[in-house]
Amino acid sequence: MKILVTGSAGFICGYVVEELLNNGHEVVGIDNFSKYGKIKKSYDNHPNYHFVEGDAKDVDLMKSLAEDCDQILACAAMIGGIAYFHEMAYDLLAENERIMASTFDAAIHAFKHGKLKKINVLSSSMVYECADTYPSKEGDEKLIPPPLSTYGFQKLACEYFCKGAFEQYGLPYTVIRPFNCVGTGEKRALCDKEILSGNVKLAMSHVVPDLVQKVIKGQDPLHILGKGNQIRHYTYAGDLARGIRLCIESPNALNEDFNLSTPVSTTVLELAQTIWKRLNPDKEFKFVSDQPFKYDVQKRVPSVDKAERLLGFRAETSLDEILDEVVPWIAEQIKIGGI
Repeated sequence: MKILVTGSAGFICGYVVEELLNNGHEVVGIDNFSKYGKIKKSYDNHPNYHFVEGDAKDVDLMKSLAEDCDQILACAAMIGGIAYFHEMAYDLLAENERIMASTFDAAIHAFKHGKLKKINVLSSSMVYECADTYPSKEGDEKLIPPPLSTYGFQKLACEYFCKGAFEQYGLPYTVIRPFNCVGTGEKRALCDKEILSGNVKLAMSHVVPDLVQKVIKGQDPLHILGKGNQIRHYTYAGDLARGIRLCIESPNALNEDFNLSTPVSTTVLELAQTIWKRLNPDKEFKFVSDQPFKYDVQKRVPSVDKAERLLGFRAETSLDEILDEVVPWIAEQIKIGGI
């Protein structure tokens, strides 16, 4: 298939585009390099990869690219860690709505006048922000209060773009909800504002790279948000890329939504201890609690049964295996100033 991937220079897409190319697909990527600046990817010169530097909000450009594609994978978005949700609450909502509206306008046009067969939308586990029963299964997002953060609310709105375009135009879709993606390639963003965590300055990033940075830079005791009892499902980006490919390829994914996640729960404190022992095996682990952020959800636990049943997908890479890849990469990025 020929697949248009928006936000193709981003963190998750670095894994997804490679997964698609390795499985025989042709990929048209579009990105404006607004997050990291211009970066090189290992597949830039792949014969089946065609990159366009441009803005996904450019409807005419998007229409021209989508017309000749079989499917769209809509990944382009402003995104960051929990601090980012607070600092950029309006911009996240407004910019991501513009991106999504343009992408769906192009998809509807290509479905009506080109050869497009489906749009796949990268949503988020944050649609379950207000869940109070676990594990969260597909469909629960319709039964619980809407997310409190503008980021989570906008991701839920993305899912309603799917619903509206299908109801009015018959545009087929798949909604994809990744949980706590971890991998290499998550660099310092151009718009990142440094925040102080104890004695270490960090960009507004995600928990794994933040904790690894603080330990490598010698922070002792280690600063963590709150008591560290927040529960997450740290899922390897390579596993998520495979799951996303299956969502694109499988006829069972048509007009469905899927949680893509490891089945393993890990608290932030357990994560911190694991990283500490890996980097400081002979030092006692000590930590202090910083004031948590308002939207620091205490528990995100997905049901993964549907993806396994309909797609044959299961995320099997362990946290230790993920850290084997990620920790050396972060250490190198610290040396060269990339994170």
